[in-house]
Amino acid sequence: MNELAIARALHVIGVVIWIGGVSMATTAALPALRCGVFGADRLAAFQAFERRFVWQARGAVVLVGLSGLFMVMKMDLWARFAEPGFWWMHAMVGLWLVFAIVLFIAEPLVLHRRFNVWAKRDPDAAFTALHRAHIVLLVLGLVTVFGAVAGSHGWSPV
Repeated sequence: MNELAIARALHVIGVVIWIGGVSMATTAALPALRCGVFGADRLAAFQAFERRFVWQARGAVVLVGLSGLFMVMKMDLWARFAEPGFWWMHAMVGLWLVFAIVLFIAEPLVLHRRFNVWAKRDPDAAFTALHRAHIVLLVLGLVTVFGAVAGSHGWSPV
């Protein structure tokens, strides 16, 4: 197996863990938390989930970023970023940037503290907003995955 095949396989594994985690959080964990399935202390339940998954998500995002950069460099794909038909390349980088900023900067430095205060003061509003944000991120992730898989196999709406 050559290094590009390994990089592509690692890239896909990272995306599966990352976007799969977003999907699980959005469609299963957050709705259950909002309904109180895990008990009255929704914040404690959320923190238990988040604490166990955040490092998996961070690791997956790093793996996706490094493997993606490696493939772009190794195959010299920089010119694709200048072509509208390769919109999905921009989508992949943009989505990666959003998650990298959220997971490595915003969440540990700002969001964690502010969300905890908000969730203690008004848990319904806090968890509704968190769920809606995850819905947006999941839709963006699924559109990006669809575009990247279809685009890398020759499909383009442009």
